[in-house]
Amino acid sequence: FVGCLTIFSCKPKPAPPAPPVPVNLVTVGARPVTYYDKYPSTTVAISQVSLTAQVTGYITAIDFTEGSHVHKGQLLYKLDERLYMAAVDQARATLRVDSGNLKLTQQDADRYAYLAKYKAIATQLVDHANIQLQNAKDSVTAAQQQLKTALTNLSYSNIYAPFDGTIGISQVRIGNLVSPGTTVLNTISTDNPMGVDFLVNEKQLPHFEQLQAGKARSIDSLFTIQLPDGELYPLPGKILFIDRAVDPQTGAIDIRLAFPNPDYILRPGMSTVVRVHNQDAAPQTVVPSRAVV
Repeated sequence: FVGCLTIFSCKPKPAPPAPPVPVNLVTVGARPVTYYDKYPSTTVAISQVSLTAQVTGYITAIDFTEGSHVHKGQLLYKLDERLYMAAVDQARATLRVDSGNLKLTQQDADRYAYLAKYKAIATQLVDHANIQLQNAKDSVTAAQQQLKTALTNLSYSNIYAPFDGTIGISQVRIGNLVSPGTTVLNTISTDNPMGVDFLVNEKQLPHFEQLQAGKARSIDSLFTIQLPDGELYPLPGKILFIDRAVDPQTGAIDIRLAFPNPDYILRPGMSTVVRVHNQDAAPQTVVPSRAVV
């Protein structure tokens, strides 16, 4: 009896039940709310081009500040133009010679044609004169085209900005030899407006097509973005285009927005978050965030 009593007395006692947790009760109601659908996005230049030379030559001047805003038609690079200027001078001299030959053959042809009226010259001489006249005209035409080619090559020795935009770091320096179509000099991209790309599921495509067509309810600041530091970009955007096809592997489609960028705050490649203002105007059930655990 004493042994049994000792065994039963050594068993652990059950823990007392936990006391009830105090909570606060809040009456949940419905009211109009403003919220946003958010999508990861990336800023992209609407137009971007790599600058390459169209003729061979040494870089003699770089007339811009790297990373700055440039304007369409602004001179960016100069190549050594001495060879191309000499080709222009040679083409002009050839044109003058051919023009003189044309004038001479024209006089002969006119003279032979006058004599032919009075049967005072052989028909063969008249035919030869007309052939020489046509050859002289063709020579002048060829010389004119050679001059155009030489002038075009001369113009290619100066490289200008194709559009307004921001230019990057130069890939060549003064004295470098560049080859046509192979040496990339720099990259220039448009900066105002700036594009923002994001992906949506194909199920959401009809909704964004309505937004693009303007058939949905009009809302100010329908499209906004958050910058990488979490700040809200102050200017709203609009749909620029919706991609032509849905990716069959992911079921997603790319949408590009356009945002004004007058202060050049947005730059290509930034990681942003697109906020799409939800257009549901019906009252929504609102639950305090501290109630969600």
